[in-house]
Amino acid sequence: MAGDDRVDAERLVLRLEALSRFLRLVDPYLPDSGLVAAHTLVERAGNRLSLSRDHTVVALAGSTGSGKSSLFNALARLKLSPVGVRRPTTGVAHACVWGPLEPANQLLDWVGVLPRHRFMRESALDGDDEASLRGLVLLDLPDFDSVERGHRLEVDRLLGLVDLIVWVVDPQKYGDRILHQAYLSQFRSHAAVTVVVLNQADRLSTQDTELVLGDLKRLLGDDGLGEAPVLATSAKQPGMLSDLRGSLETTVADRQAALRRLAGDLDSVGGPLTSMIGPPAAEDEVDRATVRQLTDALAASAGVTAVADAAAGAYRHRAAAATGWPLTRGLRRLRPDPLRRLHLDTKPADAKSADAKPAEADAISTDIVPRTSLPEADAAQKSAVGLAVRAVSNRAAAPLPDVWKPALATAARSRSADLPDALDRAVGKTDLGLDKTPLWWRAAGWLHWLFLAAAVAGLGWLILGYGLRLLGLPELDNPQLGVVPLPTVLFVGGLVLGVLLWLILRPIVQWGANRARRRAEQRLRASVTEVGREYVVAPVREVLNAYAQAREALTAVRS
Repeated sequence: MAGDDRVDAERLVLRLEALSRFLRLVDPYLPDSGLVAAHTLVERAGNRLSLSRDHTVVALAGSTGSGKSSLFNALARLKLSPVGVRRPTTGVAHACVWGPLEPANQLLDWVGVLPRHRFMRESALDGDDEASLRGLVLLDLPDFDSVERGHRLEVDRLLGLVDLIVWVVDPQKYGDRILHQAYLSQFRSHAAVTVVVLNQADRLSTQDTELVLGDLKRLLGDDGLGEAPVLATSAKQPGMLSDLRGSLETTVADRQAALRRLAGDLDSVGGPLTSMIGPPAAEDEVDRATVRQLTDALAASAGVTAVADAAAGAYRHRAAAATGWPLTRGLRRLRPDPLRRLHLDTKPADAKSADAKPAEADAISTDIVPRTSLPEADAAQKSAVGLAVRAVSNRAAAPLPDVWKPALATAARSRSADLPDALDRAVGKTDLGLDKTPLWWRAAGWLHWLFLAAAVAGLGWLILGYGLRLLGLPELDNPQLGVVPLPTVLFVGGLVLGVLLWLILRPIVQWGANRARRRAEQRLRASVTEVGREYVVAPVREVLNAYAQAREALTAVRS
């Protein structure tokens, strides 16, 4: 009989656990239609391994008129299953148990054989005649080509449960197309638990029997069952049952049929699953160029450019208020700050929490960041975000089988509805680096005050001298700086120096504004990138991780 290599039970259990793990990983992402057989196998294997392994369930399957029931009765040496001319004769499965019936009842309950159709073969009168088959549970199945649809469905159900199948064919219909295409070719992974018998061979001469057996073996080879044993039998000639009986005795003694059947099922189920798993996913699931494209689209949607421009404007605004001509600083402060106009606070949340009392800090840390006043993204920007999200899923799906592409596309879009609010919060929480006042602002401000004080002092001194002359009082003896009176030097010098300082500071402030813009844009893009990774890339990475683990699990199933 085929399948002399023993199946290690522990290794089989590990393969089944790997299949179960594979299903848990792919169930959320792949269509159910391709996983039904695997789910059925996991459930069926768990049930079979939990039941008696001391019993071997063998089914006699065949078409109408093949002589299954006669063969069943001949092997049992009792008339247990009805035999007749009217077809179909066998409408339900009958079971014959060699040995005590009670230990096999739980197994027969799972198989679905009714108690009234269960028979115990051995008795005290047999002595040890049937001891070699003790542990055999022989089933006589309905005809697979029965006109009764319920009979065919019952055959299909039972063929998925039994440990070993004995296909009974007769000389007239051994080449039946339905038998080979719908059944035998579907069991190509189960040659180790398949036996084909040419029944009613007593009707043929020895030469004809050899010819028919040779042609039957050829057909089985085409079905992928070339290793399955082929025997000639006859229910009417007890001597022609010895080969089949010997094969059953070997199978029962071996206690391997159930394990070989499940191993064959794993091979059969694992084959189609390989189409769902391809090469390993790329180590860098989403390359930098794709992430950059996503960041660009999200940055445009979040208004990063507008906020960066506002940061530059806020720098100029605050620099002018701190370093400008003291008399015009008040007017500068009356103008709105470009950042605060967008409801963007430049002081980071951590700093707020540090300044606040403990109870207030807890409240701040749990507060929702208020929405900014940035305009909503327009249709073009939303479309660009959609294209960038799709590019992420397409890039991740490139090396994977097509069956994973919908799951990756769904994962990439799974949090798209939350993106606008997430981007707004990210922009609102980003520290733009404008919360500290540069020291040189203060120094320039004090210089402006010093120059203003000098100009005011010089002007007051000049006004005082002019007033004394009007009143006819003695004139002041003003110190001279060269040929110029000191009051004039103070007044004119203070004004000129103030103007010169303003002219010098203008390009410096502009340089600082440009630097503030670049810094703000970098920090905003970093925040936007994190949003993209969390809301787009992370869900895609979850699918890719599931794929990688499923690939490992399937490798264990196929090993």
